[in-house]
Amino acid sequence: MAINPAELDLKEETLIKINRVAKVVTGGRRFRFNSIVTVGDGKGHVGVGFGKAKEVASAISKAKENAKKNLRKVPVINGTLPHAVQAKFGASKVLLKPASPGTGLIAGAAVRAVLEQAGYTDVLTKCTGSTNAINVVRATQKALGMLRDAIEVARRRGMTVKELFG
Repeated sequence: MAINPAELDLKEETLIKINRVAKVVTGGRRFRFNSIVTVGDGKGHVGVGFGKAKEVASAISKAKENAKKNLRKVPVINGTLPHAVQAKFGASKVLLKPASPGTGLIAGAAVRAVLEQAGYTDVLTKCTGSTNAINVVRATQKALGMLRDAIEVARRRGMTVKELFG
């Protein structure tokens, strides 16, 4: 189900990383830039985008537009996750665990940016393997996509939430 970015009150985008790459040609080096940006409304909608261009500003704007196209809904329960989840993308592994209120967002820069945009306030995270920002962000996205809240699980099983925990 596609989410229309115009319907959401998106916060200011968060720039995760800008990377400069060079192509060596006969006259010297040609530089290009790629960037990773995350957008969200702080109420359970988050999107991550990747953009490439010859200038930094256009790479960021391309990434922002791409992030708006990739918005997805994630369950936020009292500022934390419904359950622990682990995901892998490439050589990066990300573990996300729910935390009690007041703990704060304990995460590295790339994971923190995505979780803040989604609206999480209390989460414990651990990143192992490769710390490549692109792969860490994609692993975080994959982990958030694996989350299920109690209402959704009960509906899929054809029971009430009370029966699920009873």
